[in-house]
Amino acid sequence: MFRFFLRRFFYGFLVMWGVVSLIFILFNILPADPARMMLGQRSDVATLEAINKDLGRDRPVFIQYLNYLNDLSPLSYYEKNDEESHWYFDKAKYAGAKSLLQWGENKQIVLKKPYMRRSYQSGKNVSSIIAEAFPNTAVLALSAISIAILIGMTIGFFAAKYKDSLFDRSVLLFSVFGMSVPSFFAAVIIAWVFAFLLGDYTGLNMYGSMYEVDDLGRGEYLNLRNLILPAITLGIRPLAIVVELSRNALLEVNSMDYMRTARSKGLSENKVLWKHGMRNALNPVITAVTAWFASLLAGAVFVEYVFDWKGLGVIIVNGLETFDFPVVMGIVLFISVLLISINIFVDVIYAWIDPRVRLQK
Repeated sequence: MFRFFLRRFFYGFLVMWGVVSLIFILFNILPADPARMMLGQRSDVATLEAINKDLGRDRPVFIQYLNYLNDLSPLSYYEKNDEESHWYFDKAKYAGAKSLLQWGENKQIVLKKPYMRRSYQSGKNVSSIIAEAFPNTAVLALSAISIAILIGMTIGFFAAKYKDSLFDRSVLLFSVFGMSVPSFFAAVIIAWVFAFLLGDYTGLNMYGSMYEVDDLGRGEYLNLRNLILPAITLGIRPLAIVVELSRNALLEVNSMDYMRTARSKGLSENKVLWKHGMRNALNPVITAVTAWFASLLAGAVFVEYVFDWKGLGVIIVNGLETFDFPVVMGIVLFISVLLISINIFVDVIYAWIDPRVRLQK
């Protein structure tokens, strides 16, 4: 089991290294000049050079790449005294770092939190920006996946119970439509219908985040009503998947011997299907839900932008518009780490539950 975990962790590390390398290459071959964008019309050669030096963009690309990997790594190499060195240890940037090993008067290995650089526009640490915005995205993703599980499994149960009925055919049509509709298009349509056309009846807004500023100036307050439309929009695709999988899985187990045995004991059809059938049909549903929850964190970008939900999606779009590369790179890396970590966790859980998975991999 331990060897299996180490193997999965090593594969995840290789994928993460590839993602970091790809992101760095993409954002460093773009022709945009962040220093010139920060200064605007006030730019001059000396000031541009000073800002590029502060951002580390005056160095060769390969050195920038090594510096970026070094900053992201929890264990990093730095030099204490030479401020002109590419590897200079700036205490203001690496707050909380602890020196683990020193040799000579200058060189050291330090333990620190991954440093994702600073925003070109606000000057804030990217890790702080992510920490502020991620709770909103997490709440949105959890709400969407909860809607998909609760409603999807219920609909799938009744679709399997009334197989080939009008309801079942309607459910299949909805599943195909739900899986094919793009999130951005669904967000625009749902916002227009339920917030613009029917806003007087629903009381819902087209725009809004989890916390809003009180009109009387008493600070921020929690407004979960703004969560309804984004959560439903984001949950449509996983809902369609859960409906389809739970229906098909329940129909598959319905012909098993233990289902016939349960019926022969005189149990009601609903109890047989729900207690014995649905519980044994959960494996493909759990697999889909786990994968979709991870992807919802990435797919929330479009939905958040349409509804102005103050999460990672809005920040990454604004970062792309202003060429704020560290923010965009940091958020993409953060989401990648989440995806990889969740996949490793799911693989380990499967291997722990079913030894055949461990042997096959």
